[in-house]
Formats: sequence, structure tokens, C-alpha cells
Amino acid sequence: MPDADSVDSRDEPAADELGPADRGGASLTREEIEAAAMEGRQVAGQLDDATALTLLQVGEISVIGRLLSASNGTFFCLVDGPNVGRSGSLTATCVYKPIRGERPLIDFPDGSLACRELAAYGVSVASGWNIVPPTVMRDGPLGPGMVQLWVEVDPSVDVVELTRLDLPELRRIALLDAVLNNADRKGGHLLPLPGGRIQAIDNGLCFSVEPKLRTILWRWRGDQFKGDEIAVLERLRAAVASSLGAELGELLAPAEVRATVGRIDGLLSRGRFPLPDRNRPAIPWPPF
Repeated sequence: MPDADSVDSRDEPAADELGPADRGGASLTREEIEAAAMEGRQVAGQLDDATALTLLQVGEISVIGRLLSASNGTFFCLVDGPNVGRSGSLTATCVYKPIRGERPLIDFPDGSLACRELAAYGVSVASGWNIVPPTVMRDGPLGPGMVQLWVEVDPSVDVVELTRLDLPELRRIALLDAVLNNADRKGGHLLPLPGGRIQAIDNGLCFSVEPKLRTILWRWRGDQFKGDEIAVLERLRAAVASSLGAELGELLAPAEVRATVGRIDGLLSRGRFPLPDRNRPAIPWPPF
């Protein structure tokens, strides 16, 4: 359940009180929708990416709480808008990170984290693995920022135990992080979904020109890439040379786009997962 300071937990419904027929707010009051969202529910249920992106881009955002455990200003919200292709409206749970709430960092330019989150989403989409939830950049109640669809996780999964497993889904995230040069892949950034899928969030500390890979996913260090992984890297290399490159150019510094190309080329050349650098921390702190 998200940490927030604007909704009284005594008003929250039990997790099983929100059935599929109630998703999206069709038969619930606003208070019931907010309470269900505060339980960590995605009140819209399963959304296809096209519907989610349209809703996130054009819907009206209302803040219902703040995620107090986040290091930057991160707000728990509902977004109300059109139900694309269907009659009526749609309400979904989302996360909003305004640029003005970003904490200054020594090694990343001020006010750039939201752009990096969107850039990571673009690389995820281009990979075909859809690891990062639908993400947009738009204006919100506290100014421009990143808005991302909330992911309802499987509460039965122990994330600490999950990270110890040799799973294709985690291996894909490890490879994507090597492309992104992710400096902050913690356990809490891995979201196990019902059905076995795993998505990854909090991708703001990515795309630095300097090597900064810090992750808890070192299980495959030095392992040779499989055929499908090489195919994805080749797909990303081609995409960066065309439409993805143009997209990244709007969000990152030119040197950071060139460094991304260099990382992809290096991974293809070596044909293996990277090894930890002995001269810098390999794991973010805290790891979970």
C-alpha cells in the first residue's frame, strides 16, 4: 500500500471489495475509488498501452496522496479522462513526479530526471519487452513532470526472494539496465505482476555518459547473450539510428545519446553481460 498523508486509512476498503465490474469507477463513488486506489489497486483494471497513454496524456490529474518513501517529490494520483474507443469516461491510478520536486544531485543535471524516465520508457518500448509501465511527460497540478501508470503488484511475491531467482524476466531487466546505464536498480523498483510478468520503475538515474551501472541484478554477469537478447540489442541499435534516436534527442543531451549508442555497440561486440567495475560500488544503497 502506498505511503500517503491525505487519506485516512480507516476509510480504505478490504482488497477484495473492488471487483472487475467496478474497475474504472463505473459503479463506485469517488470516495470508494480513492479508497481503493489507496489500497494499491489499479482502479482501471487492465489497460492496453494505447488507452493508458491517451488517458495519462489528456486526462485530468488529481492528487490523493504523496509517496513519503520516495527521495524525490512523488505523488499518488487519479487521472480521469475518455475511455478510448468506448463510451463514457475512465479513471486510473497513476504516479506523478513533477520536475520541481526533484532533489538536486551531484552527478545528474538538475531537473532532468523526468526526461530520463520518459527516455527509459522509449527504450523499453523499442526493445519489445515493455518492461517500463506506460509513461508520459505533461503538465500537472504542480507543473510539468512525469506521469506513469500505477502497477498493481502480486502481494504474494517476496521481492527479496524474487531477485535470487534465475528468471528470464529479470534477465531482460538486467540487460535493459546495461543499455540504460541504470545507476539505481533496487529491489523495490521491481514490480511482480499477477501472472509472472515483472516490470521496472524509478528509471530516473539513467543515461549518464560516465559508467554508473549499479544494480542488484548481477546474477548473469559475464554470461553470454542468448539469440533473442542479441536480436533485441540489434533492434535497439537500429531504432536509435532512426525514430528512437530522435525521441532521445528531445530528452537527453547529445553526448548522452551518443553514449547510449556506444553502450549498445559495446554489448553487441562483447556478446556478454557486463561485469561489475571494481573501482566503484556495484550495488545501490540501500539495495531494497
